[in-house]
Amino acid sequence: MIAQDAASLFGVLSNADRLGVIRALVEAGPDGMSAGAIARKIGASPSRASFHLHALSEAGFLHKERQSRNLNYRMDFKTLGRLITFLMEDCCKGSAELR
Repeated sequence: MIAQDAASLFGVLSNADRLGVIRALVEAGPDGMSAGAIARKIGASPSRASFHLHALSEAGFLHKERQSRNLNYRMDFKTLGRLITFLMEDCCKGSAELR
């Protein structure tokens, strides 16, 4: 990942509600959560949660799929992992123990 891509992803995350969505979906694991459950978890109205879910999906952090009348969101752990790797790849002068 190049610095510009990482900066764009961090820009999307620069909101407390969006960080709450990420944390909720990381906690939920690969099964994900419905949009309504996410809204309740972060204390947001459905329309506000939808706005943030759309931004996170567009950035590649989330996958969504329709399950009957609901939308279910899952974390794209690959995107999150690439961002964490970008931060940590040169960590601590190469110390494997600290990395």
